[in-house]
Amino acid sequence: MTKSADLYDLLAEGDELLIVCHNNPDPDCLASALALGRIAAHAGIDERRILYSGDISHQQNRAFVNLLEVDLVQFEAESVRERAEDSLVAFVDHSVPGVNNEVPDDVPIDVVIDHHSAEAIEARFVDHREGVGATATILTEYVRELDVEFDEILATGLLFAIRRETLGFLRGVTGDEYGAAQTLHGHADMEMLRRLATPAVSGATVDAIADAVGNRIVRGSVLISHVGRTSERDSLPQAADYLATLEGVETAIVFGIVDEEIELSARSTDPRVHVGNALRDIFEDVGSAGGHREMAGGQVPLGVFADLTTDGTDAELVDIVRRVITNRLVAGLNLGDEGADSENDGA
Repeated sequence: MTKSADLYDLLAEGDELLIVCHNNPDPDCLASALALGRIAAHAGIDERRILYSGDISHQQNRAFVNLLEVDLVQFEAESVRERAEDSLVAFVDHSVPGVNNEVPDDVPIDVVIDHHSAEAIEARFVDHREGVGATATILTEYVRELDVEFDEILATGLLFAIRRETLGFLRGVTGDEYGAAQTLHGHADMEMLRRLATPAVSGATVDAIADAVGNRIVRGSVLISHVGRTSERDSLPQAADYLATLEGVETAIVFGIVDEEIELSARSTDPRVHVGNALRDIFEDVGSAGGHREMAGGQVPLGVFADLTTDGTDAELVDIVRRVITNRLVAGLNLGDEGADSENDGA
């Protein structure tokens, strides 16, 4: 029996499906949730909800939700703790309760479909493939094998998610992504795909990226920068994407204060570095981080810095965060002071 058939049989047992996205869901997570919902409907589940925590602040993510009319519900712990006996809980694009999600770690999970590196995954059904470039690739396979209809909305969402997750089929891509794209292309709306790929950018995002450019330091082939405090969480991965194209840079890490957390985003083309594992090791004692060899992120609660300030001003807090996080990265990546770009030392 195939994985898709196993999943279908499990879904057929339930009357309700709660699909939990990871914090601040991206197109890969959202499209995968949309596809799993379609499969659940095909299996006879009438009650389906897509739950999320955090923000949908990236311009492409907002456009994705609006154009594809994804119906989202803010996550509350009670929704999974007090669910009915015939209610199923599914994770897509993440895998462990409490890691990049708000699900209590004692809540049993029924379905996990993910492509990120992770350990100790527990669920009734698990499809964990670190070798593929996008979770949407796995869901495309399921939709095709189970003869679920590829309508324009679903096909466009999955195709855009695969393109975005692999940076236009240039990062972490495998033959599976090309095969999925071939399946989806004939069903997708090309005009909608274009609109998803070119959303308007806010002034706050441009300002944050400009700050990251100005605050950069370079150690050998590694670039580290920060944006201070920002309301645009997704300006961090956009800044990391941009700075990773700088000549001589193979790894770019950008961080900033967003609400009550320090957010980090990293990009790498260095074959010697698994940037997801590197961030996890550097920050596992104070927060959570991880991801792929070429793309990763992390969060550190701002509260751990509360006792380090003397005058309580935001400017002092930003400066302390800048120094502590930069020093952790420099030490954790064994960078020392060699190769520093003295003209852009971030001081």
